[in-house]
Amino acid sequence: MNLARHDLVYVLPLAWRALIASRDDADELVVEWADRGWPLVARRYADDEHNGIALGLPLPPSLGKRRLSFNVNERDIVEITQPPLLDDAIAFVPLAWRGTLERIVAMASSFGVEPRVFGSLAWQTLTGLDYLSPTSDLDLLVPMPEAADVRAFTARLAAIEADAPMRLDGELVRGDGIAANWREIHANTSEVLVKRLRNVALAEAHRFLDGAALPC
Repeated sequence: MNLARHDLVYVLPLAWRALIASRDDADELVVEWADRGWPLVARRYADDEHNGIALGLPLPPSLGKRRLSFNVNERDIVEITQPPLLDDAIAFVPLAWRGTLERIVAMASSFGVEPRVFGSLAWQTLTGLDYLSPTSDLDLLVPMPEAADVRAFTARLAAIEADAPMRLDGELVRGDGIAANWREIHANTSEVLVKRLRNVALAEAHRFLDGAALPC
């Protein structure tokens, strides 16, 4: 199954209940998760995981912000979608955040890209539960602009953050799914940490930006 980092994965409710039946950390909300039509998220595989689909479920602050891990059979997956678009998430943020999100959407549009969100805002958008707190970051997932524009994009994003009420975190994602933190690109470091679904590795920044093959 071709999964990307942060993809949302919907599991059959009957399979979900069977999966959590033996767990002692599944409270009522977790038991009802799939019945409510809510997804899990693709996560990095553990070293001892070689089969199945590795998924995660981050719970809201009211449940201690616990992160539950699952391994699901491919046959029990109903649908896979991308994370919510930033533009669609604006309706779920505090009023003080809205201007910043609107500026990011407009700026990204000028580069021909549509940012998505992961982390707390994504889960608040997907479930309607209270995931955001006064100290939450805005986690962005941005399809990487053309190489010549990446530096300009990160400079514009940094300028928006300077006036923002929250920290802007997140990743630039190449067409092949490999991602790097936008701050590392903006800092013009010689190496960046590149992230895949299966692993992370250090790579030369110019190779990441040029779309070159990178170390596993």
